[in-house]
Amino acid sequence: MRVPMRTIRTMIRLWAVLVALGLTLLLTLSAQLAWRTIAARRAASLASVAPAGRPAVDMLRHAGLTTGDSGAPARGVTGTIALPAVPLSGAALAAAMRADAGTAAPFTMAAASGLDRSRALACLTAAIYYEAASESDAGQSAVAQVILNRARHPAFPATVCGVVYQGSDQAGCQFSFACDGAMARVPVRAAWARAARHAAMALAGYVYAPVGLATHYHTYAVTPAWNRAMVMTDVVGAHLFHRWKGFWGTRAAFARSYRGGEPVPGPHLRLAAPPVAPPPELIAAAAPLPVTPAAPQPAATPAPDMLPPAATVLDKWKDSGKPLF
Repeated sequence: MRVPMRTIRTMIRLWAVLVALGLTLLLTLSAQLAWRTIAARRAASLASVAPAGRPAVDMLRHAGLTTGDSGAPARGVTGTIALPAVPLSGAALAAAMRADAGTAAPFTMAAASGLDRSRALACLTAAIYYEAASESDAGQSAVAQVILNRARHPAFPATVCGVVYQGSDQAGCQFSFACDGAMARVPVRAAWARAARHAAMALAGYVYAPVGLATHYHTYAVTPAWNRAMVMTDVVGAHLFHRWKGFWGTRAAFARSYRGGEPVPGPHLRLAAPPVAPPPELIAAAAPLPVTPAAPQPAATPAPDMLPPAATVLDKWKDSGKPLF
């Protein structure tokens, strides 16, 4: 039985299409793997420990991170701040570096009140929704892990809501959604419920270990200046996660326990600028002119009485009871 030539040509075309798709997929995966390898090597080359006694702020300046670069430059990018001095001696710092486990401990809210729990859940849900609503389950858990890592790091606020809305009172948000008007859009109910589920898991103690002790992340689309001063821990979805170098990126630095005191969920109120005292010249120019006291005026003469004169009745008729007319 001979196969028609038309069928043979159709099969050849199908095989050619399949081969082309396979080559395209292979090239895409190869390019992504090569990019990740380059990024990992660059991060590894920057992963040196700070010399003993050298302030961490000097490390950041040397790496191109200025203390004023506190705002998130784009969506899906966390901001950063300058670190305090390392509170350990050289020997203790070396011991902390050797004992670094690389993963965070489970977050606990055992001492939190019901109000703190509800506020923390609301703030963490909002951050996951606006920062990673389109991410996978792993991507949303990774973002939640970064926020809880910050809540236990001394360089950031000690509450979940404080971390999420840090800088919103100064128009320099650590998470861009708190300042760029994204919260004005009504959330999608199903996506919000999914984000709330991941937030509840994280607050209940679930640890997303692959990102380790990451306190920062950014998307593929941007390259913030601070990533040169940090170590990349993982790539999850569209986000690249980073931790601090040296002591501040070890588990010993994340020793702060959660004590509650959550602020009201939502961006903080903008701080009003303190009043500026006007110069003395302006005060003198605006001062009222002195008023000369008026001369005393004589007492006013009372107006004459315009009523008719009183009636005159003779004494003999006053008690007679008889009418006068």
